[in-house]
Amino acid sequence: MTAAPETVERESRLRALQRFLTDNPVVILVLVLVALFVVTEVVNRHQVGEPFVTWNQISTTLLVAAPLGMIAGGQTLVMLTGGVDLSVAYTATAAAFAISWQGTNGTLEGILAGLLVGVVIGLANGVGVGVFRVNPLVMTLGTSSVIFGLLSIYAGQAFEKRIPDVVTTLGRERFHTYLPANTLLWAAVAAVLVLGLSYTGYGRMLFAVGDNPLASRLAGVRVWQVLVAVYVLCGVLAALGGLLLVGFTNNPDLSLATSYLLPSVAAVVIGGTSILGGWGGYGGTILGVLILTVLGSLLTLLDAEEWERQVIYGSIIIVLTAIYARATRSD
Repeated sequence: MTAAPETVERESRLRALQRFLTDNPVVILVLVLVALFVVTEVVNRHQVGEPFVTWNQISTTLLVAAPLGMIAGGQTLVMLTGGVDLSVAYTATAAAFAISWQGTNGTLEGILAGLLVGVVIGLANGVGVGVFRVNPLVMTLGTSSVIFGLLSIYAGQAFEKRIPDVVTTLGRERFHTYLPANTLLWAAVAAVLVLGLSYTGYGRMLFAVGDNPLASRLAGVRVWQVLVAVYVLCGVLAALGGLLLVGFTNNPDLSLATSYLLPSVAAVVIGGTSILGGWGGYGGTILGVLILTVLGSLLTLLDAEEWERQVIYGSIIIVLTAIYARATRSD
């Protein structure tokens, strides 16, 4: 029995829409972001009696999102190679401590010390993963434990600390009332990452290594060098995230960035980057960061506790990873 022309046409339109959404996942992410804004607007009006979507609130959303955007940027690069960096939170915290310790010697010294911490930690991870072929989960988890142990020793000691004024300005100030300074830095870094991944040879090598490291090695790519470089970049971006965080809080603390670990992975996964490597990009991660930031505002309005937030972030990672793994199976 032949299907009615209307049914065939309807099915054809549905398949076309499905192909469009599959080829343009950004559309779905934008719709999710808009839906979250709408839900938060409704909840805020009900509980507070005021609108949520205002210029001031949008400015606050960007201000809060920038540190996560930095940390998730490094996580994106690592996940494109098929790895994951579980040390980004303590790398950011260590960089914040270094900035406050060396800030007493001058602004430049403090900032360089923080970035150097990111380079050293990233180099250790990169050598372990790229040269000695340690599993990224094991290597970065071990590094994270070492960092926490060292910070615990020094955090309990009395020392003079100073957060440079430039760091404070970057972390909390706004230009022309509504434009956060940290958003300008985030936008500059985002432009470099998006363009670098799309138009540079190193960017293409990240995708190649993540898709098939053996084929990349046979094609002449020095995979270990790519991995070392990507973990160093991840460390630097995590350090920049720590710089923005300590500039905002004006006080380094052992728990400064611990709550950013799961969101940094969740933002990347939400943005469409496969945790298996070889597919994705930073553009989607930016939307993932904004989605999680607005979701965080919604959870705050609903008086959700920190453990509830972590459960939600972990669930997002598990569900989306399972979906991507199923979608990329060869069978």
